[in-house]
Amino acid sequence: MSTTNAEIARLAPLQVRMGAKRLLDIVLTLNILLLTWPFLLLIAAAVALGSPGPVFFVQKRVGLGGTTFGMIKFRSMYRDAEARRAALESLSDRDGICLKIRHDPRVTPVGRVLRRWSLDELPQLFNVLRGEMSLVGPRPALIEEVAVYPERAHLRHRVKPGITGFWQVSGRADIGFEEMIDLDLDYVRRVSVRTDLSVLLRTVSAVLSGRGAY
Repeated sequence: MSTTNAEIARLAPLQVRMGAKRLLDIVLTLNILLLTWPFLLLIAAAVALGSPGPVFFVQKRVGLGGTTFGMIKFRSMYRDAEARRAALESLSDRDGICLKIRHDPRVTPVGRVLRRWSLDELPQLFNVLRGEMSLVGPRPALIEEVAVYPERAHLRHRVKPGITGFWQVSGRADIGFEEMIDLDLDYVRRVSVRTDLSVLLRTVSAVLSGRGAY
């Protein structure tokens, strides 16, 4: 699969579909938070008791139009994880730019459970309410990863990053970088409320299967 600048330029303006997509994000996110807030409190307690450090981990990521924002997660790693990143880059189990280690020694025991079921991502619902993310879209990348992106990969920033997306429902960390970019650009072409609802439904089975969740 290949996508060029000319192909993206021929798309109908994305703004036409963004209003309905934003409304879907707000309505669904508020309902999810209303239903799950006791569960979120239990996860927060488990993180706090599982290892020293803050409950939440906020990391600078690249979003819409290349702007940066603080993405929120439940902390799933030990406090010194960022300091140890460079020493572990050679152990990545994934092809391409993004670091993914199947048995990452920086991940806490509680964090392994959270990652297996993607529960560490739930605080990003607040990023959605703040308008920094969408429920569905390309995953927000690290600043240092985006700095070495090939030109075509920057086209993924034409839409808001998402909590889930084509990458998550297609295998997550088992998907290499180039294929991930193809999936992201396919989403940019097809972005709509219908597409988002389809991805959200597929996310349930993707989480249950656990494929690529590490």
